[in-house]
Amino acid sequence: MKPRSIVLELAISLIILFAARGVCGPVAFNAVVPDSIGVNIHFLNPEPGVMEMLAASGVRWARMDFAWDEIEKAPSQYDFSAYDNLVTVLESYKISPYFIFDYANKLYDNGMSPYTEEGRQAFARWASASVEHFQGRGIIWEMYNEPNIGFWRPKPNVHDYIVLALEVGEAIRTAAPREVYVGPAVSLIDFGFLQACFKAGLLNYWSAVSVHPYRQRDPESAAEEFRRLHRLIAAYAAKGEQVPIIAGEWGYSSTWNWKGMNEVKQGKLLAREFLSNLVSGVPLTIWYDWHEDSADPKDPEAHFGAVHFPYQPDSHPVYRPKPAYLALKTLTNVLDGYQYCKRLPVGSADDYVLLFTKEKDVRLAAWTTSPTAQEVFIPASRGRVSITDHLGQSLKPAGHYKGKLGITLTDAPQYLAPKRPNKILQKAAGVR
Repeated sequence: MKPRSIVLELAISLIILFAARGVCGPVAFNAVVPDSIGVNIHFLNPEPGVMEMLAASGVRWARMDFAWDEIEKAPSQYDFSAYDNLVTVLESYKISPYFIFDYANKLYDNGMSPYTEEGRQAFARWASASVEHFQGRGIIWEMYNEPNIGFWRPKPNVHDYIVLALEVGEAIRTAAPREVYVGPAVSLIDFGFLQACFKAGLLNYWSAVSVHPYRQRDPESAAEEFRRLHRLIAAYAAKGEQVPIIAGEWGYSSTWNWKGMNEVKQGKLLAREFLSNLVSGVPLTIWYDWHEDSADPKDPEAHFGAVHFPYQPDSHPVYRPKPAYLALKTLTNVLDGYQYCKRLPVGSADDYVLLFTKEKDVRLAAWTTSPTAQEVFIPASRGRVSITDHLGQSLKPAGHYKGKLGITLTDAPQYLAPKRPNKILQKAAGVR
C-alpha cells in the first residue's frame, strides 16, 4: 500500500478524541494542558482508590506495556480481556491509553526479539489484530520500548528493529489506517538509531517520533537536542509534513546522587519538564513513573514515582503523595484548558516566562534555571495578578511597576493569573 499522511491521521484521531473532551482545534500541535500530560503505569487491574488518585492528578494519558506473551499464548489466538478491562476503566476516568508493543514471545524466535520472518509476521499479525480490536478508542500505539539498549534481546540490532517496525507499520495501516502508531521509543535521544529508522522510511508510517530524554541535568538542557531532532525529522519527512516529537518516557529519581537531588527538587523538575517541553515543540510528555517501586533508599530505580510506595488500602489517599504529585496536580489544575502560546523575553536566557491562553484569558508560568533568585519585569496592564507556587500554595500577588509586573523567579515554577482581562498580555498572545 502507498504510505499516506500519517501526521494527518494523528491530527484527525486526536482532534476527535479531544473534541469529545470539549477541547477545540488540532491539539496534536497546540499543546493544550492537560491533554499534553501523562504518566507511566504498571497495572492492568487497579486496586481500589488508585484510579481516583490518578485521575485527581489531572493526567490525560497512561502509558502501559502491551505484552505480546500475555496476549498470545497459543499461535494466532489473542486474549485481550485484561486490556479490555483496563481501557474501560481508564476511559471512565477520561484517561486515554498509550500502549507499548513489547517485547517477545516464547512461541517465536526462542523468546528473543523477533529476528526471523516467521517471528516478524507473528508480531505484525498480533499488532494489527490489537489495533483493529481497539480501533476508535483514541489509543496511542508505540513500537517497542528502548530497542537501542538491552530491551532488544539478545542485544540491540537496529536493522532487525527497522525490518520489524516496517512490517508492523504496513500491517497496522492496512488493518486500521487511522490509528496512531509511533516509535521508536529510544533510550535517550539516540541520533544514530533515529536516523537509521528515518532513512529506512519509518516516518511514512509513524504518527510521531517518541524518545526518552533521561538525563542528570536540568530538563531545559534537552532543548538543543529537540531542535536537532526536529531538523533531522524535517530532512526525512514527506514534503509539507511536520512530524511531532513525543517524550514518551522521562523522569527524575528522587534519590539520584546528583546536584542535591531529593523529593523537593524532583517536584520542581517535574513541572519544569512538562513546561519546557512545550517550549521545545513537544506536545506530549509522559512522566516516569506513577508510583515508587519500593522503599529501598539505596535503589535509585525505585524512586522515580510521583507517589510513595507502598499501596495503603486503609488510607485516603491510597498512596502518600510526594511533592511531584502535588506539582503535577497544580500544573494540570492551574493551566486546565490553557494552550501554550510563547516564551516571553525578560532578559536572561536562564529565565523562563511562558504565556498560555484560553480563549481571551491569559496565564503565565515562570521560573529560572539560575542557581540564584532573579527579579524580572514582565510588560502587563495594571490589575491584580495572583500567584500560585508549583505545589498549589498561594503567594503574595505580583507587584506592578511602571507598566510591568515585578516577580522574583526561583528554580520552582510559579503560575500567574490576572484577575481581570490584561490587555498588554492579551496583545502579546495575539488575543483580540
